[in-house]
Formats: sequence, C-alpha cells, structure tokens
Amino acid sequence: MIYTISIWLLPAIIAITFHEAAHAFVARALGDDTASRLGRVTLNPLKHIDPIGTILLPGILLLAHSPFLFGYAKPVPVNFGALHNPRRDMVLVAAAGPATNIALAILAALGFHLIGYLPINIVQWVAENLKNAIILNVVLAVFNMFPLPPLDGGRIAVGVLPNFLALPLSRLERYGMAILIGLIIILPLLGSQTGYDLSFVSRAISSCTETVITLILKLTGNLTSG
Repeated sequence: MIYTISIWLLPAIIAITFHEAAHAFVARALGDDTASRLGRVTLNPLKHIDPIGTILLPGILLLAHSPFLFGYAKPVPVNFGALHNPRRDMVLVAAAGPATNIALAILAALGFHLIGYLPINIVQWVAENLKNAIILNVVLAVFNMFPLPPLDGGRIAVGVLPNFLALPLSRLERYGMAILIGLIIILPLLGSQTGYDLSFVSRAISSCTETVITLILKLTGNLTSG
C-alpha cells in the first residue's frame, strides 16, 4: 500500500499543481490578477490541492480498484471581464491547464530515456512514477477537455461557438459538475442494475486517453510505429 501511494502521489500532485498554476499564470498575463492576489500563481501544491477532492477521493477509488478515477483541485478564480479580450482570452486561460498536462506527459515519456543512468535500486520506482505521470497528466488533460462548463473544454467551447450555442452552454456551468457525476458515475451504476452498458462517457474518455498516450509514446521514441 505504501509503495502504491509513493508511485502515484508525486505524479498526481505535480499534474494538478501545474494544471492550476498554468490557469492562474495565463490569466494574470492576460489582464486578470484575481488568482495572483490570492497567491495562486505558484507551484506550491498547498495552494491548489483540495484535501478531499485531490487526495482522499482519488486515493479511495485507486485502492478500491475502481474502473475510473475522479477528483478535483481548488478551482482557480478568474474574472473573465478583466481579461483584455474576454472571449478569446477565456479560451487561452482554459486551454493552459490541459496543454500544460500534455507537456508534462511528454517530459515524463522523455524521462524513460534516462532510466539507464540511474542506480539500479531505484530504477523500477522511477519508471513507475514516470509511467503514472504520463497516465495522470493525459487523463487530466482529456477529462478537462470534455465540452461541459466548468471544465476547461466547456469554457473553450463557449469561447469558440457562435452565441446561439455558446449562451445556453454557458448557462449549464452551475450544473456542470452534477451533470458530469451523473454521466460518469450514476448513469453507469443504473445501467449495471438494468443490464445496459451506459458508461459511454467513461469509454470515450478512456479511448481518447489511450490514443493520446500512444501518440506521446511514439513521438518520444518509446513506441515504434510498427
């Protein structure tokens, strides 16, 4: 159990911290200092981690061998009205988190090429951390790109869609997390009770995650195309 925690905790903290810090940094660069004034433009994980959503909930699901992982960090507050170009900059602020996670996943994959230079007694532990860093960062990026506010993908969609589609989508933000929990947790549970497979959202996220991981491994020379 301790070993399992040791190979998941560090990658999870880094993935979540960099994700939230990226939102805060880009928001400040584009004119909104709300997150900056609250000390969120930082790589200090204590500023971003929610004890329940970031550690306890995912930890319980992981130890219970759940087919899905679900968690959350403290959301970075953004005053979109303070941005230089609110609609365009909202997209850039939202995209910063997932883009950072993909960059971290690529760095972790590149790290495998350095494994041979490490002391033999820590090779497996480092390799497990790198593998989990790839998985967690890609899952976080793909999950957050789901086109439903307040997830990053939802805010990106609101920023790029025409008004007649963007406005009704934006109104779903207050219900977004409840809808998401219903789609990825409650609906599949109901389906299992009635004999129907209703885990289509989880399957879509899983399929996209596998595709992105495969592309990253090929890009970094860890997987041959043949």
